[in-house]
Amino acid sequence: MRKLFNTLFAWALCLTVNAQTFHNPIIPGYHPDPSICRVGDRFYLVNSSFQYFPGVPLYESRDLINWQLKGNVLNRASQLNLEGASSWTGIYAPTIRYNNGMFYMITTNVGHGQNFLVTAKSPEGPWSEPVWLKQDPSLYFENGRCYMVSNPNNGITLCEINPQTGEQLTESKVIWRGTGGRYPEGPHIYKKDGYYYLLISEGGTELAHRLTIARSRSIYG
Repeated sequence: MRKLFNTLFAWALCLTVNAQTFHNPIIPGYHPDPSICRVGDRFYLVNSSFQYFPGVPLYESRDLINWQLKGNVLNRASQLNLEGASSWTGIYAPTIRYNNGMFYMITTNVGHGQNFLVTAKSPEGPWSEPVWLKQDPSLYFENGRCYMVSNPNNGITLCEINPQTGEQLTESKVIWRGTGGRYPEGPHIYKKDGYYYLLISEGGTELAHRLTIARSRSIYG
């Protein structure tokens, strides 16, 4: 659910990239919470893997329709502690990004250490050991800066971090509290035509669940 916008974005791009008929799901079976990034003429997609090892399957595509499994981001015990994990724990809602020759995958291991990111120069890896973070995160890169958008205290916050070390470089600033639904979470920032778009989930994972989006000329709202 937290990655629904990415799925819709992928669907729209399909219509532009290739006018042929296609069928959903584009990747059948158990592949929740998709996140997609584009590098040149290729697209890369990751999914939640919850209590299963290896973690975070990674797929590659040239047309957003046909996908090939390239491997798993988390394929070593040192990256992924799943001791005692159940369907309520493990890896939740990964995000994949690419910036300046480096791939970044950021996610949460519910039950073991919480939030972290790993990096690799190639999607096939090897991926680094975890860099641990303090907040439930997503990344946005611009002009040599790495922004982390997160939801630590019932609001959406933004700060700059060093993506190599996880060090927070600026204070966290609340940029939005949503439209009034409880548990504003799962934030992602995109930019198009001079506007920053902030997509979040609200209402909890139940009947009141919704996706809401805000925009601003400034990344800080």
